Amino acid sequence: MIHPTAIVHPKAELADDVSVGPYSIIGEHVQIDTGTEVGPHVVINGHTRIGRNNRFFQFSSIGEENQDKKYQGEPTRTLIGDGNVFREACTVHRGTVQDQGETRIGNDGWFMAYTHIAHDCVLGDQVILSNNATLAGHVLVGDWVILSGFAKVHQFCQIGEHAFIGMNSDIARDVPPFVLVGENQPRAINTEGLKRRDFDADDINDLRRAYKMLYRQGLKRDEAITAISTLGSRHCKTLTDFLQASKRGILR
Repeated sequence: MIHPTAIVHPKAELADDVSVGPYSIIGEHVQIDTGTEVGPHVVINGHTRIGRNNRFFQFSSIGEENQDKKYQGEPTRTLIGDGNVFREACTVHRGTVQDQGETRIGNDGWFMAYTHIAHDCVLGDQVILSNNATLAGHVLVGDWVILSGFAKVHQFCQIGEHAFIGMNSDIARDVPPFVLVGENQPRAINTEGLKRRDFDADDINDLRRAYKMLYRQGLKRDEAITAISTLGSRHCKTLTDFLQASKRGILR
């Protein structure tokens, strides 16, 4: 299952059924679990642990040294869960000791061609990055987030769960959960996305009310948190928890 032109370090740990395509390179400290397919011309390097049933298409670079000038070769890590797909020329960089020392990707993500996940990013499950979407360092991305093509996220930003970021967006502040962003501005609750994930009508209506309190009534953040808290929905609680924890301030 390992092509004769591939270079796999003898100390790398690969499950018996892992396939490695032509001219790919697997480094010394790499661990890859069962069912994973590594295509041609892929480089997986550093202290990288990859779970089950992932697919890496050609020219992907995973776990390589990060693009942080403070990095001095420390044995930081890249951790990837199960069931992810990395399309052509994806790049995922290892973490830094200035943060948690690891870049983490959850399960069942879909990372399209030329996407970039920088050092110390933490991504949840079911995340989609469309072609050329880019995350700078230390970005946190919740479950079920979608970034459209050429979307860019500034370092240290957080994107809350079920948010949708429109194409060509430049995100420099935190994006609350459930919010749809278009042309760099919050536009509405991500209603269509929530319907596809079986949110019921009452929950969606509560989130719509919460969105109006946050963005349409001229309330300050603390005032909006107090108002949203009266709705009582568990999803609204997710929203207020995010607002309270935001350090960069939210996109408005």
